[in-house]
Amino acid sequence: MCGITGIVYKDKQRSVDESTIRRMADKIIHRGPDDYKTFIKGHVGFGFRRLSIIDLDLGAQPFVSPDGQIVLICNGEIYNYKELRAEMKSRGYQFRSNSDVEVLVPLYETYGTAFLQKLNGQFAIAIDDRKNDLLLLARDHFGICPLYYTEQDEALIFGSEIKAIFGNPAVNRQIDLNGLDQILTYPSNVSPTTIFNNILSVKPGHYCIYKDGQTRSHEYWDLDYPDLQDTLHATKDEAYYLEGIEALLKKSVGYRLNADVPVGFYLSGGLDSSLIGALMAHAAPSKKFQSFSASFGGSSDNKTINEQKYQQLMSNFLSTEHNDVAFSWADAEHKLKEVVYYAETPLKETYNLCSIALSEAARQKGIKVVLSGEGADELFGGYAGYKFDSLKSSALASEDLNELFDKEIRKTIWGDREFIYEKNEYDFKETKQYLYSPALNKSYDKFDCLKSPVINKQRIVGKHRFHQRSYADFRLRLSGHLIADHGDRMTLANSVEGRYPFLDIELVEFVKTIPPGMMLNNLNEKYLLKKVAHNFIPKDVICREKFGFVAPGSPALLKNNKEWVNDLLSYDRIKAQGFFNPDAIEQLKKLYLSDSFVFNPPYDIDLLIIVLTFNIMFDLFVANN
Repeated sequence: MCGITGIVYKDKQRSVDESTIRRMADKIIHRGPDDYKTFIKGHVGFGFRRLSIIDLDLGAQPFVSPDGQIVLICNGEIYNYKELRAEMKSRGYQFRSNSDVEVLVPLYETYGTAFLQKLNGQFAIAIDDRKNDLLLLARDHFGICPLYYTEQDEALIFGSEIKAIFGNPAVNRQIDLNGLDQILTYPSNVSPTTIFNNILSVKPGHYCIYKDGQTRSHEYWDLDYPDLQDTLHATKDEAYYLEGIEALLKKSVGYRLNADVPVGFYLSGGLDSSLIGALMAHAAPSKKFQSFSASFGGSSDNKTINEQKYQQLMSNFLSTEHNDVAFSWADAEHKLKEVVYYAETPLKETYNLCSIALSEAARQKGIKVVLSGEGADELFGGYAGYKFDSLKSSALASEDLNELFDKEIRKTIWGDREFIYEKNEYDFKETKQYLYSPALNKSYDKFDCLKSPVINKQRIVGKHRFHQRSYADFRLRLSGHLIADHGDRMTLANSVEGRYPFLDIELVEFVKTIPPGMMLNNLNEKYLLKKVAHNFIPKDVICREKFGFVAPGSPALLKNNKEWVNDLLSYDRIKAQGFFNPDAIEQLKKLYLSDSFVFNPPYDIDLLIIVLTFNIMFDLFVANN
């Protein structure tokens, strides 16, 4: 991975200042501490921060076409680059490096924007196309690599992280109320919305064209599941799908082991990470890989102890050099501010403290690349909601006013009155209005995120419930959260690249053809993946009880009575900021501190950790700048 940033002025007579590009690139030096390059030509300027992974000597960017008309920078990896290089060589293109990214230049020259459909990888790309007088920004299918942009100062300004854009002094810094409302409603912000006003993210599976001072977004891929009637009858038997999943997972892991630097993996002790580790060992039996797991230091929680048992079991089974990273709660003050700085968003729980500690430990061990199991739950049906959908009766519930209200909102958001994603929508509305200040409540209708869809409703309407939930999870939970503030931001904070074998475009395209009834056989979560795993990992790991990792939340912070926590949640501060109701915050503090209060994540939302980290973020990026 790397960090990219740039400016394109609308006025072609205006010149980009190198010092501004440098200032923007320096904000993301953690993404690429190994090298810094610029490309500046008149009204266009690119900055590139390199994390050397492949072709350490010659892989520096930008890459420029032989005629100088195409200039390209890319954050990420193109896993099928060898096949693509062979194709371009057969067309006469001569390469100057062994970098996976260089192949993108002749591909774009040959196919135009359709080149994106030929890629298997994780990437954020910027192309200055002088032939067609445009800037192209593109992001991978699942949004693994971040890419943000804004149109301010008569220019398009972009960066791998928002802080790079804020490195340009011409950019305004304000909170987007619709973005705040999304965070209180969904697992995260939903692309293209962010928490900052007029700062947008390129949507996963999309590219943006900036031409003649205007930006237009175009879709090149989406997770388009088959229609309901096409999923009711299997055309292939179970053995066919098992063989396909295993073959494509092996191929995916093999792709992601390609690096000229040491590779490790995160090992939670669960099915997904254990299978990834086993496939790594299968692909490279002579290597002794480093594995990493996290826990809160001093924890005597039974779930933590059980997780460590399975982590050690798998480490012994695979002969890894295992690293158990114990995060101390005493470090929370310093680390929480650091985590929010890199995440660039309010948090809904404190797991990121462990995530950043994991990447720090990996970097200290000399590991630049880690493989991780994100995506398996969303692809194979690993959350309780998938079973819940299967158990629901088709009979209509009694429709009181709240239920009717919910159904109208569902129709607006999803296009399906019966599809329930997490909690019912009426609860969301009540909770938010309880939290918001009186001033915000007066204008609530103007930024209420439940008044318009946030994902493509056509991917929900007329689909099987399993596929509806999978699509929503990919777009709401995975892209904006698990591989974003949990994933990319926390690994790259310590200059470590995260790779996700379950998020391989070939694998996903294959799995989406599997009938849902076969995916959740007899309400068995991830049934097919477990069947594949029996060939590689111990039965005890496959059949174990699943524990979601739960980190201590705001009640633990409050009970420690730290001055910085009290300050961030103080009545006067909350009132002065004007976003939240100080009386509501005081009530929540008393509730969370009471002996009788029991917090039950993930079903309960930690409202105070959202407010606390929002205030940290506000100080970091808005108030003090």
